[in-house]
Amino acid sequence: MPELRVPGATLYYEKRGTGPALLMIPGGGGDAASFDLVGADLADRFTVVAVDPRGKSRSAAGERGRDQRVEVHSDDMHRLLAEVSPGEPAFVFGSSSGAIIALDLLARHPERLRLVVAHEPPTLKLLPDADRWQAAFADVVEAFGRDGLEAAMAALGAAAGQEGADEPDDERDAGTSVSASAERFRRMRENMPQFLEHELRRFSGHMPDMDALAAHSGRLVPACGRASRDLLLARPAVVLAERFGTGLAEFPGGHVGLSTHPVRFAKVLRRTLAAAMAEDVV
Repeated sequence: MPELRVPGATLYYEKRGTGPALLMIPGGGGDAASFDLVGADLADRFTVVAVDPRGKSRSAAGERGRDQRVEVHSDDMHRLLAEVSPGEPAFVFGSSSGAIIALDLLARHPERLRLVVAHEPPTLKLLPDADRWQAAFADVVEAFGRDGLEAAMAALGAAAGQEGADEPDDERDAGTSVSASAERFRRMRENMPQFLEHELRRFSGHMPDMDALAAHSGRLVPACGRASRDLLLARPAVVLAERFGTGLAEFPGGHVGLSTHPVRFAKVLRRTLAAAMAEDVV
């Protein structure tokens, strides 16, 4: 698979399909494999580019244990877009902390983008009760240092809230083998200390450039999960939609709907991107 050298790191990424570039940025401990099923569905219409962000999985070398900055990650994505879509603006989908990167990318490099779909970016500073939730995320990190990963995830789940029910996903082939799924889970688990200790508070505490986003809000689709719409991690997307009058796209499932409902998730993402392409034609 291809790699791209960027300042201080080497990014692993995967590319499939043909058509305009669609860069997919994972959140949390995820990596390029987070988009295996959704990306495969969209590869008939897009050149789907999925990436391991620096410090994660196959892009981890030299970065593990270092504090991360949103701006550095969005600069990485800008360089990756120049590599995979030179001269042509691209579509970007970001999930969770990947959506925070996507927002910064839109604010600072709008000329490279046709559309950004930001699915539940936990940009806590957009919330009126930001101090409360930043303290809760600090407790998550403290729980990890004191009691380990399971305790930290329990604390994070308590802060995020209990998701509602959603109808099951459409039937599909498994898409990936049991061994591939196990390998993905192993990598994700290995990524979690990096995410919890060196990203969670810094990314969630990042304040996007709202003036720059407002200037390019026509290229932004804030999005949430149907099962998580009223919960903490979706609230910043609601704020963005209300602030810019863009409307809020609703996707199947909850915060990790792209994993729990990949078939229906891909259908909604396809429609969202197709609508933007139709407007370009008009």
